[in-house]
Amino acid sequence: MAASTKTIPLESSYSISDCNVVLPRRGKRRRNFLKSKHLEQNQQPWAPTDLEMDLNRESKLMEKIQMCMKKLENSSFYHVLLDQVQTPHIMEAFLKVLGPESKMQMLSLAMLLKRKLSWIGEIEVHDPILSATESRVLEALGCSVLSVNQQGQRQASKPTLFFMPHCEAELYDNLVQANWRTERLNNIVLFGNSFETYEEHVSEFRSSTIVDSSRHILAVRKFTHEFAINTVSDDCFGAFHDTSWHFFSLVA
Repeated sequence: MAASTKTIPLESSYSISDCNVVLPRRGKRRRNFLKSKHLEQNQQPWAPTDLEMDLNRESKLMEKIQMCMKKLENSSFYHVLLDQVQTPHIMEAFLKVLGPESKMQMLSLAMLLKRKLSWIGEIEVHDPILSATESRVLEALGCSVLSVNQQGQRQASKPTLFFMPHCEAELYDNLVQANWRTERLNNIVLFGNSFETYEEHVSEFRSSTIVDSSRHILAVRKFTHEFAINTVSDDCFGAFHDTSWHFFSLVA
């Protein structure tokens, strides 16, 4: 790993007892990995797409989110996922990072996980197409809406869960590249598209487009522990199929 001098897998632990959660959403952007550039230059100030206040729409949106959370909370998918998170091998992977201490469904799952798992701290959200109404509803639910479009280039200076189901490959690749150091990668838990699947696609199709958008994903695969999500129910298949928990294990 070019930006790190420490790349041999080894267990590590942290004394931090809570985990920041970041929820970037989809955003397409072409990348040229053959040119060296600073990631910070690609980050852009952001503002809601619609600045109008609509209290009726805001109320209806809040009601829909609450209904979706209730439905998801009672689903077999949610209970199976909770059981998976609390199995010994996945809990061990979480503890290495944390230390000893469809869109609506995705948001609802993030909120439910925060409610259920005490070590999840602040939730920060970004979606480049959020309206002002949606931003206010998210803030009312206790989330912080980021004012900068980081293009996935968030650095994990402390244990951070990145909740990124069905994002573009470029966003996952940006995330790995921005944290291309042992201590930062070891701080990351990623809930998102399967890196193993990306590797299989590249092996099968060898498309230059796929390779260019996933070079860091492929490079970090040998240091990645991946646990597939079992969608169980058809209601949740569209939002969460082919997703996995990803943990990175590198040595200091």
